[in-house]
Amino acid sequence: MKSKAKLLKSRRNSYRTSENVLISFRFAFNGIKYTFTNSRNFKIQILFALLSLILGYILQFDQTDYLIFLLTVFSVLTLEILNTSIESLVDLVVKKNFSNLAKIAKDCSAGSVLLASLNSVIIGLCLFIPKIKLLFLN
Repeated sequence: MKSKAKLLKSRRNSYRTSENVLISFRFAFNGIKYTFTNSRNFKIQILFALLSLILGYILQFDQTDYLIFLLTVFSVLTLEILNTSIESLVDLVVKKNFSNLAKIAKDCSAGSVLLASLNSVIIGLCLFIPKIKLLFLN
């Protein structure tokens, strides 16, 4: 019974901004954790990022290459988290009813992740192909 009361209290205060920065960080990490545990695509993106990071180490990326790589990876992961939040919000609003506007919102949100992912592939090719070519030329 106590946990229900605590949950109701937190719902009433959910519109407020935390005054404690550490609690705000905990909320942010909870969002990342939620996306990781509930989004198959997020897990796949992290797997590819880690494999690419290892390959970048093997190919001896310089500092600039790593910076470009990390910015690209974080842009995709950030958009995936935003996509998850938009889809959750849309599902909350429309419940189990079909709405064409809800479909548009979810499709556009997913489309932004797709574009960022395509961008990351292009950037990855630009970073990796020259390094791989050097391996075969030497």
